[in-house]
Amino acid sequence: MKNKVYILEDDASICGLIKVALEMNGIDFSAFSTCGEFLAGLAVEAPDVALLDVMLPDGNGFDVLRRVKAEYPQVSCIMLSALGKEEDKVNGLNLGADDYVSKPFSVLELAARVNAALRRKKQVQSITVGDITLDYDSMTISLKGQRLELNRKEYELLKYFLEHAGKVLKRETLLTEIWGYESGETRTLDNHVARLRKMGITNLETVFGVGYKLNILP
Repeated sequence: MKNKVYILEDDASICGLIKVALEMNGIDFSAFSTCGEFLAGLAVEAPDVALLDVMLPDGNGFDVLRRVKAEYPQVSCIMLSALGKEEDKVNGLNLGADDYVSKPFSVLELAARVNAALRRKKQVQSITVGDITLDYDSMTISLKGQRLELNRKEYELLKYFLEHAGKVLKRETLLTEIWGYESGETRTLDNHVARLRKMGITNLETVFGVGYKLNILP
């Protein structure tokens, strides 16, 4: 899968320079100029890396950072800000930012930092959401340290939930991603969710009329 970067930057000239740097490195991206547009894009698909400006016309990049890290903790966030004071950087890092770049910055350096973030993500061997851990190397999922005995579709479904934890997933999306079809009167998905719940995955929430959501427990 191609790497994906989201840019949240309202300055058209700065955004243009970032786009050129990412294009030169073969990195796919989408650009947004407001918090609202960015969050709407995030709801459709989470990126691998997010570049977040701080001072925006309809909000604050630190608030967006909080939202991203709460709902999509796997997304690497790099703050882009003219607020270069030490306390601003500390604030961003304490809120969960993976890196902090002060303006003005070198776009070549920024591209290098993005590539470094993407390399770190490739090295991730597991995902943990609450008491559930997915190990990519062994292709196993454990609950409270105990390995779950899952068939292939149960594993693929729970893996998809873990990779999209905190996000409401439509039934059509799950049927397409796991079973390869979008519609049809079938209880397959519901039956698989029911079996996962019986195994102890109690934070699987039914969103009536839409689909399911794996809640991120504290």
